Amino acid sequence: MEQRPPRVPKLAWVEEEEKEEEEGPGALPAQETEEVQEFQPLEEDSAMDQTQEQDLAGGLFRRTAQLVCNFIRRIREEGTSAMAAGVRPYSYIFNTKATAALLDMLVEEGFYSQKQVPAMVRYIHQWLMANQFSEHRLNRTLLDLSEAQPTDVVIALLRVAPTCDRAAMTMWKTIMCSSRTVEPVVQILLDVLRTWPEHSTCTSDGDNTGVFALAATVVMWKFLQVPCVPRVVKAYFPRVLVHLLFQVFFSTLEMPQEVDTFWKACQEQHGLAISPNRFAVRALKSLLCRMHREQVVLSMERKCGWDTLLCADTHHHAVGLLAREISCVSRRLSFRIVRYLLRLLSTQEARWDLPALAFLVEVLARLDLTERGANRILEILSMHLQSECKERRHLALRALLQLTDKPSVTEKMWSLTERLVELLQDADGERVRMTVMVLSFIVLETKKLIPGPIALQLAEALLPLFDYDNSQVQLVSILLFRTLVTVRVEKEKEALKSHVHQSLLPLFFHCHDENQQVAEASQRALLSMVKVLKRRDLANPVKDKQLWKFAEVLLAQDESRAAEHLHQALPYLHNPQEPLRAAAIRFMGMAGQHLRGNKRELQSICQALDDKAQDISPAIRRLALETAFVLRAAPGSILQKWQDGFRRARKNRPCLWARGWLCCWSSEES
Repeated sequence: MEQRPPRVPKLAWVEEEEKEEEEGPGALPAQETEEVQEFQPLEEDSAMDQTQEQDLAGGLFRRTAQLVCNFIRRIREEGTSAMAAGVRPYSYIFNTKATAALLDMLVEEGFYSQKQVPAMVRYIHQWLMANQFSEHRLNRTLLDLSEAQPTDVVIALLRVAPTCDRAAMTMWKTIMCSSRTVEPVVQILLDVLRTWPEHSTCTSDGDNTGVFALAATVVMWKFLQVPCVPRVVKAYFPRVLVHLLFQVFFSTLEMPQEVDTFWKACQEQHGLAISPNRFAVRALKSLLCRMHREQVVLSMERKCGWDTLLCADTHHHAVGLLAREISCVSRRLSFRIVRYLLRLLSTQEARWDLPALAFLVEVLARLDLTERGANRILEILSMHLQSECKERRHLALRALLQLTDKPSVTEKMWSLTERLVELLQDADGERVRMTVMVLSFIVLETKKLIPGPIALQLAEALLPLFDYDNSQVQLVSILLFRTLVTVRVEKEKEALKSHVHQSLLPLFFHCHDENQQVAEASQRALLSMVKVLKRRDLANPVKDKQLWKFAEVLLAQDESRAAEHLHQALPYLHNPQEPLRAAAIRFMGMAGQHLRGNKRELQSICQALDDKAQDISPAIRRLALETAFVLRAAPGSILQKWQDGFRRARKNRPCLWARGWLCCWSSEES
């Protein structure tokens, strides 16, 4: 080991520092001789008695002191220049091995100020660039600085060598392979990685120049190629993975000019011929492989997941795929990633919320949630249910469906009821389906009562869903409406009766639904509705499955509401199901008998029936024309007699009824 140069007494250092503070960093070289004289003994008589060896030692002392003075001045000059891009090119200083020892001594003895740390980091980098084969000479100095001021060291190093050249990589390996410094250094790098395009941190010298997040990605990629990755990096594996995913997304979404210029320098430095987002994917693959997750990398490759990750519109789908692959390999790892994502979702800016939610949804079903974790997840989902982004609402609903199987979360989901009711009016059918399913779970599977105002909103929102084009939505809506009206309302049951009246006719029509489950649910719900209304005259036909008897009684007892029932029936003329269109024509024919005094309403019925002459079904066309023809006949006319004849023919020739011949004129079930 090379012997250190003679140390200058501490008193001399202190005096030199005091003198420097008085004179300032810009002192002229001419003054240096006077400065050195301060280190001389005070008594001249003693100096004249020195031997020859003492003269030689004194000369060595003066030269060493001179070197120390120059070195300190230059470090201070660098330290006082807050925006300095690098150390001034004192090439002879960098080529002097003694200066490395001086810097080491300066740090060891503590004769430096905190604001000089960035300048010292720049000096170490320049010294390593000038001394290629002396990589380890300043290791201890660098570690001491990093342990004392990790932020200053990391940020200064990213500023002085953003492309991570040879000297910078030597310094990174030194501070990241030491147990003394690796943890705070990795944390600071993660802070830089999570921002885009720059991370702004003011170092002790007052420099607040931003450092590129992509520069931290380059450092991480280079470090993942070293033979031995420290254990602490493995401990931070979930965070590193998440932040590399950040970099993939951000570098795909936008590429500012300054970042593009920086990346060109990186390409030249490392011989790269790929875009920044593909480079971030490469770093992500390297991380997975170093953590022995090669299976995930290969599976994503087979499913084109890496290419999907590089498109901003499909990025969240690829993150979901990555989540599934990771959870298949390691459930514990996926849980650690989710735990970190939950923390970020509370603080991270919204640009990456969508991929984070996609990851969460894919692994939520496999997680064992604590009460605290469940509360945190529900808070996040509640926030995203109110988002203007359709995809965020979609993923939040998917997550809630995953949670319906977890008893620990069931009672806590009641707080979301009001927001879910609002989502029933969403234009997207899949989101409506998921919303209905979640609401049905909340209402049907728990014993809590719904507050009256929310129950009224829910009943109003459910009625249009009886006619939804998704049979599952229809079925769940009917079941939910029935339970809501009959069991789960806390107060204001009387206020619900108006919605019950509006539900009678839709439920009646869906008793003819082609889907047997919907038809049976509609019939049971219809019976419950008439019981709520205390209408025994309507309940008996439903019990006996005499549905047309129900329609006759409904129209006969509520003639004042015949026009209202008529308008409710009109949309069913255009229903995709032929049985429902036939039922609507027949009902309109029956309603027309009660509106013969209202020519305007009668005319609207006939016009609607005439429009069905173009129906795709021949039976529907024939039935509509015959019904319109009979409704236009005057009472007591020959057409009225034909009506009576057809009524008698129905009794004698049931086959005519089955083929739809003037079925609208039946007023009784036999």
